[in-house]
Amino acid sequence: MHLNLKNPLVIFDLETTGTNVVSDRIVEISLLKISVNNSTETKTLRINPEMPIPLESSIIHGIYDADIADAPTWKQMAKSVFDFIKGADLAGFNVIKFDIPLLAEEFLRVDIPFDVSKRKVIDAQRIFHLMEKRTLSAAYKFYCNKDLNNAHSAEADTVATYEVLKSQIAFYENQKVVDISGKEIGQIKNDMDMLDSITRMDSVDLANRLTKNNQGQIVFNFGKYKGQVVTDVLKKDVGYYDWMMKGDFALDTKRKLTQIKLDSLK
Repeated sequence: MHLNLKNPLVIFDLETTGTNVVSDRIVEISLLKISVNNSTETKTLRINPEMPIPLESSIIHGIYDADIADAPTWKQMAKSVFDFIKGADLAGFNVIKFDIPLLAEEFLRVDIPFDVSKRKVIDAQRIFHLMEKRTLSAAYKFYCNKDLNNAHSAEADTVATYEVLKSQIAFYENQKVVDISGKEIGQIKNDMDMLDSITRMDSVDLANRLTKNNQGQIVFNFGKYKGQVVTDVLKKDVGYYDWMMKGDFALDTKRKLTQIKLDSLK
């Protein structure tokens, strides 16, 4: 089918050094422009972010420091990207929460005013989530073909979850599970150890303020030290531990942080 367009539409995606809109940078941008007559033009650029790409990010998108060592910087390419999307509406997958805010930051850093208020923005992820609900009621209907009456009643939700879990095991049994980076992390089996290994997060604390990197090291998952090894941070910024202990953090997070600190002193 052809898209019914009043303006050109640019569908774009970013690969970046990380997920922090304020501090991370673009390492690749791909733009697909669809004109009002539905002809297409593609522009894909590798960008030198002028900062190291963390290994955990490179593993996901496959772009390493050596790959962009000779690439132009964003400052050199921003004007051509801006001209390419000039007068166009924008679309992508998860662009509202991530790609557009980060792209705007990059433009503003090089003094190019970027305003989406006069553009249409279409987020395919948002449509996906609106049309394919990810609620317990939707799961109950999909896996069990039943309507969930008294949703948000604790007992009804508990019973429905039990039925959904059994149906999921039957539906997916022996199928491989692959994470976002393409790594196989297990199979769906009627085995609680296996299901635990698949569904458990890498969080160290329940609030997900502390997590593990690809090397198994415990790192901060928020703030200015996000992605940095906790023990390294506590050594170089001795006041950070006290700040967290006095701050509005969960008691479980404080307990885990204290244990990490004590273990590092042994």
